[in-house]
Amino acid sequence: MRTAGTAVAYYALVRLTGVLVLTAWSAAAGKSARTLLNARWDSLWYVRVVDQGYGFVLTAPDGRRLSDMAFFPLLPWLERAVSWLTGLSEPDAGLAVSALASLAAAAGIFAVVRLFGGEGAATATVVLWAALPVGIVQSMAYSESLFVAAASWSLYCALTGRWIGAGLLASTAGLTRPIGLAVVCAVLVAAGSAARRKGGPDLRIAAGALLAPLGAAGYVLWVGARRGSLLGYLDVQRGWGNGFDGGAAFARFLGRLTAHPPYVGGPLLAAGIGVLLWGYARGFRERYPLSVQVYSGVVILLALCSSSYFGSKPRLLMPAFTVLVPVAAWLARRPVRLRVAMLTVLALGSAVYGAFWLNGSGPP
Repeated sequence: MRTAGTAVAYYALVRLTGVLVLTAWSAAAGKSARTLLNARWDSLWYVRVVDQGYGFVLTAPDGRRLSDMAFFPLLPWLERAVSWLTGLSEPDAGLAVSALASLAAAAGIFAVVRLFGGEGAATATVVLWAALPVGIVQSMAYSESLFVAAASWSLYCALTGRWIGAGLLASTAGLTRPIGLAVVCAVLVAAGSAARRKGGPDLRIAAGALLAPLGAAGYVLWVGARRGSLLGYLDVQRGWGNGFDGGAAFARFLGRLTAHPPYVGGPLLAAGIGVLLWGYARGFRERYPLSVQVYSGVVILLALCSSSYFGSKPRLLMPAFTVLVPVAAWLARRPVRLRVAMLTVLALGSAVYGAFWLNGSGPP
């Protein structure tokens, strides 16, 4: 618990630095950092669900019909509950939920990685995750921190044989974001492996496996019932321009970046994806648990092979925290001064980029 607390404290320090830099940058630009964190983009959709329930559809200038049913319900539920309990406005309640969830996510990442990577790599992974270029999203009234909190602790429960907890947390993740599918797949793989090792049926393993998909399945079926179609949720996603195309649209996007000035965007983005895939492949070489690899693999697959919102790809990839472990393990073997210096540079870079990003285009 002491080492976990240290890792979470480092995480909080990195994220606090990001928020302070954002506050100073926004003040200089005549903007409100608080508004940027809790009342723009997806945050507004979540608050609308809290205030009015589901059913709102916005017609975009390009003709797309954007339904609020694209947003899963756990974060709005928690925003409503926190607002009722504390008297905070719904946007501020969203910030409170995200702040607490991000700390739980940091602790969950540490707990998972320590099982197969050791304490040094686990701590470094937590800091690297906090210092991602788009790490500021972890401090916004978005669902990423909440999802990673549920996902990481579900993985931990699955890896340590706590099957009821694994199933319930996977179901919770499935009520948070569409990529809850990744957690469900991970729990099912872990449950199958455990059942084979036992050589026969086990009620607790079976219960965890049955519980895991209930959250996501329940919401998708509810949307289908509301829209009068079993595949109603897919229709909602098509309305937003989202779909699974195997990465064809993303490849075309890379091609456009490469073919137009300043020409370096495409190669840089491709290099970043290459590093991401290297980290993932390295996990197989280092024999990370199969359930962990399945989880990150599904996250990466869904993020890179969806057909829209290319500017959101870094944010959508953020839950795949295990791809950071090879770099974290390398850092953990470096001298303390070098390790601290490198992580400090990354944290400051993340803070500056996050302030620049939110005061500019920001995450769609």
